[in-house]
Amino acid sequence: MKNLTFAAPCIFGLEGLCANEFKFLGLENVRAENGRVLFNGGFDTMVKANIHSRYAERIQILLTEFEAESFEELFQGVKAIPWEKFIDKQDAFPVKGKSLSSKLKSVPDCQKIIKKAIVERLKEKHFLPWFEETGPVHQIQFLIFNDNVSVLIDTTGEGLHKRGYRANSNEAPIKETLAAAMAELSFVRANHNVVDPMCGSGTILIESAMKALHIPPGINRSFAFENWSQTDLNLTEKLRQEAKNCIDTDCTFSAIGYDIDEVSLKIAKENAEKAGVADRIKFKKRDIKDFEPDFERQTVITNPPYGERLLDVTCAEKLYKIMGEKFLKYPENSYTIISPDDDFEKIFGRKADKRRKLYNGMLKCQVYIYKSKNKLTYNHKK
Repeated sequence: MKNLTFAAPCIFGLEGLCANEFKFLGLENVRAENGRVLFNGGFDTMVKANIHSRYAERIQILLTEFEAESFEELFQGVKAIPWEKFIDKQDAFPVKGKSLSSKLKSVPDCQKIIKKAIVERLKEKHFLPWFEETGPVHQIQFLIFNDNVSVLIDTTGEGLHKRGYRANSNEAPIKETLAAAMAELSFVRANHNVVDPMCGSGTILIESAMKALHIPPGINRSFAFENWSQTDLNLTEKLRQEAKNCIDTDCTFSAIGYDIDEVSLKIAKENAEKAGVADRIKFKKRDIKDFEPDFERQTVITNPPYGERLLDVTCAEKLYKIMGEKFLKYPENSYTIISPDDDFEKIFGRKADKRRKLYNGMLKCQVYIYKSKNKLTYNHKK
């Protein structure tokens, strides 16, 4: 598997962060598009991207892109793909996808045509009349947008936000990829002190710790490609070990998470233990009304409950007001808060120094960043 094009879908608004991390990994021809990042490489590139990416949702092989306004054009475009290079005689190859703003509107019909085209191609190349599909899964995905067809194979399996540490969570937890992005936007580094005053199941603090310690997010999970016959398991294990060798256990990172719900705190502790960062994070019961700085220099990152998530709008606005009163301009404290409320700054009581638009699930949100009054003396070395 050489000279392949890969696509990494991501949360809208995180394309730049996702592209930067791939460039930092040394991947080739990285370019950001709306909702995804493309790059090129071989099998080793695919493995690295799956193990190391904090912000991508999955890693896909982009097989082809072509225009199709009829089912015949769709069939011929898909059949022209060299499927025999990716799918063996016993492999399963289910098809799913979307069609938006295109003449081929029926997703079920598109699925049937694509499946038929793959089967016809494999019949010719594998010399078989039919396929049992009892082997490893090669999930075929398609997107038809404005009559442009993209056909991909998923290499990841469960989404990359599934790090493996969050078997349990409280109601409406923040997605791991989004929590990691908030840590990056807050410039969390190896010597930071991070506080989440409404930590829930601890995801923001755990992702911050993993980032600070350079723990690759996919280090302790498996991927769909590991079951493929084309997979070089020795190379995969070598790259996984190299990733483990990057972990920095000597850093001084520490964190504290607070919540009023004891069940959530228990879950957060369990998740931190599974993630291997329990020695870096303390969890305590405390109301946001009692907030005060825990460190002389600290980075506060939080995902407060809000109207569409856990609280009604009135309660959420009261919470924002309390935060504005408590999150004071201490010399070396910064605050990063995510909210879907367009009036957040008004209720909070002051304009953010920086804002970033992105999505939390289906909710359009903004990340509001309040920088410290004085320049932080942290060393921001990557």
